[in-house]
Amino acid sequence: MINTVLDCVIIGGGPAGLTAAIYLARYHLNVLVIDADCGRAATIPLSRNRAGFPEGISGVELLTRMRAQAEKYGATLRKNQVVQIEKQESFFSTRTAAGENVLSRTVLLATGVFNRRPRMPEALHDEAVARSLLRYCPICDAYEITDRRIAVVGTGDRGVNESVFLRSFTTDVTLISHEMGHDLTGQNVARLARRGIKIDSGPFECLGLFDDEIAVRTAAGNMVFAAVYPALGSDIHSELAASLGAERPDDGCVIVDRHQRTSFLGLYAAGDVVFGLDQMSHAMGQAGVAATAIRNDLEEQAALLR
Repeated sequence: MINTVLDCVIIGGGPAGLTAAIYLARYHLNVLVIDADCGRAATIPLSRNRAGFPEGISGVELLTRMRAQAEKYGATLRKNQVVQIEKQESFFSTRTAAGENVLSRTVLLATGVFNRRPRMPEALHDEAVARSLLRYCPICDAYEITDRRIAVVGTGDRGVNESVFLRSFTTDVTLISHEMGHDLTGQNVARLARRGIKIDSGPFECLGLFDDEIAVRTAAGNMVFAAVYPALGSDIHSELAASLGAERPDDGCVIVDRHQRTSFLGLYAAGDVVFGLDQMSHAMGQAGVAATAIRNDLEEQAALLR
């Protein structure tokens, strides 16, 4: 139980939250990270585009190192789920599922997003992700499937855009509808045709996994691919920001200024919960900006009270 008023509570212990914790702790601020342990970074089998790791690093290993670094400088880490944030006079009250209430001067949201998954058993899904046969980030890892046969599960602009992006890595791309039938405009169909991207009307079903391929069935028959990329969108974990009245557009991302401040005074946000490139490097950069803004804002408030 924490009985003092903290300088900052960080909600989310992924790359953004832990980067902010390292910065804030090194600014000699009192910081707590509360992490529900359901972030996407831990599911990354091997990240090869993280600068400084030429042989790649797994999401689990990266997070382990970052936690150790945050704790080394004095940050406190706790596994739990935050269920409520309230503003009480000049402090925030953060309540967890375990019933703990923590008071802080500021709150940083680093709650991320959740990928919408294709229909398949959870155990099969998780194994496919662990074996890099089901991939959610073409920016991160399309290089690894260069010149191999891949499928994109989705439709509409999102499915088409992801297929076109992946086409620059391989000539063999198939866009498969998750349900039966596509939602494609004439312009969509023409874009796909110009790039030689095949269209399959679905519905998508994963049959199983081989050594280095994933077996898929649609109404057209059975196929195997080196990888499948779901392009089904994501759900943004910004409900806590909404509960305080922080501004969000229709897509659910939290709106911030150039210092990662939300429209609610004392509330900051960084990482995938904010609109931008969903990449660890981008999230870490935002976190550094947010942490520095928190430090400077707290210093300015303290100066006014002197």
